[in-house]
Amino acid sequence: MQWADRLKVKIFADGADVNGILALAQKPYIKGFTTNPTLMRKVGVEDYEAFARKLIAAVPKHPISFEVFADDFDAMIAQGQAIASWGKNVNVKIPVTTTKGVFAGPVIKVLANAGVVLNVTAIMTPQQVKRVADCLSPNVPAIVSVFAGRVADTGCDPVPLMQDCLKAMTHLPKAELLWASPRELLNIFQADAIGCHIITVTHDVLAKLALVGKNLDEYSLETVRMFFKDAEAAGFKIRVPSRQAAD
Repeated sequence: MQWADRLKVKIFADGADVNGILALAQKPYIKGFTTNPTLMRKVGVEDYEAFARKLIAAVPKHPISFEVFADDFDAMIAQGQAIASWGKNVNVKIPVTTTKGVFAGPVIKVLANAGVVLNVTAIMTPQQVKRVADCLSPNVPAIVSVFAGRVADTGCDPVPLMQDCLKAMTHLPKAELLWASPRELLNIFQADAIGCHIITVTHDVLAKLALVGKNLDEYSLETVRMFFKDAEAAGFKIRVPSRQAAD
């Protein structure tokens, strides 16, 4: 895939399917992995730590993010420290607020100052990015995950918003902006164009990578043939009046 060699943005795969993760780890264009409790629950994960440790051991050369799920600061810090101890390639995901909307700045500060590599998640605005950036350590790597796809779901163009988020992080040389929850393959190239550092992409969207650069005339013909074959296979009929009846 020559297009992958031209990209500066790093592609992280987002999911919790073990077989899918192992297969994607073999792809040179996949640079890391993210997951979350919702994705893990969907695939039936019952033991959070056992599942996480299995993945960490399976993809030791790729950064992989696991999220705390406590909702008070002391417990979030304790969980964050525990997750960080599971492996050198672990990024600890901290939600930007608690479920009551309280900014998790104190948690971010404590863990960042302790040298924990964070992935601050569920961010939606440049203002949140600024607050998070003020809590991070300039000497410790970190990821700031802005859910650009969810922003787009509200009818707002995420591109200028993500550009503003990048500006809010210029004083943090080791922090990276992550474009989260993309809805289409185009988002990879949008993220790359604005200088976003990482984009995390679900397995179903990654499956469309084979379409990159596809001839559009050929794609058009394939689409026409698909409609024709499906109508034929379904046995659809349209009663067409005879010319005599029409006259």
